[in-house]
Amino acid sequence: MILKGDFHTHSTYSDGDNTLEEMVQAALAKGFSAYGFSDHAYMDHPARDWGMKKEQIEAYQAEIARLKEQYRGRIDLLCGIEQDLFSPLGVETYDYVIGSVHAVEKGGILCEVDDSLEKVKENLQLFADPYEYAENYFRLVASMPQRFHFDIVGHFDLLTKWQEKEMLLDEDHPRYRAAAEEALKTLIPYGVLFEVNVGAISRGARTTPYPNPALLRSIYERGGEVIINGDCHNAAYLGLGFESALARIKQCGFERVVTLSSNGKEYINI
Repeated sequence: MILKGDFHTHSTYSDGDNTLEEMVQAALAKGFSAYGFSDHAYMDHPARDWGMKKEQIEAYQAEIARLKEQYRGRIDLLCGIEQDLFSPLGVETYDYVIGSVHAVEKGGILCEVDDSLEKVKENLQLFADPYEYAENYFRLVASMPQRFHFDIVGHFDLLTKWQEKEMLLDEDHPRYRAAAEEALKTLIPYGVLFEVNVGAISRGARTTPYPNPALLRSIYERGGEVIINGDCHNAAYLGLGFESALARIKQCGFERVVTLSSNGKEYINI
């Protein structure tokens, strides 16, 4: 494997299964040379209890600072955060930020996109059709640069998480493609990286990474750059699916992939 880092990971500070140090040890065991912590930011909403607690933020940053020193020379550690569109706090104190949308609003109801298949199907009933749902989602994704600074677009087409289990919408439908393409057109000029996310593979939702090939080809043609991330919630799955993600990227025209280090972006020819 030519990719030796993962920068979308979760620990017990949010909805992950392992401590920060357990994740570092797993990264070392996998032969990683770099690793980024990116727990879910605090979210001021009673139904969204999978983010960090406000009082944990300082401890999270302090523990990562300690681990950086402890493992210096063995692995390059970065302190990141996954900032949801609806997260209220600033992002200025992190090495990098993943910007993500996990929910859409309809009639005052917050509809989680990254939910069980049954719950997503229930939420879809609030919309006129699945393409209104998709249009709302991609409009929110495109709005992130107006809300906060971020470096990586997290799981750009997350709303397709369950497509392999049940086709909830047609990803080739003109309204779906138009909504997604409009978001790409808005985001790419900001220079953000688009994540090729394999997280749903380890959680059994699908067997392939996202974005889908058509969107990846569009990112390439529009001059966008990609980074492969695990969205890893359990140390046992670190690195799982990276090879299939790399193959998908190459098939879509990319000749290089981005990784991160303490020095910033680095490019790996593929």
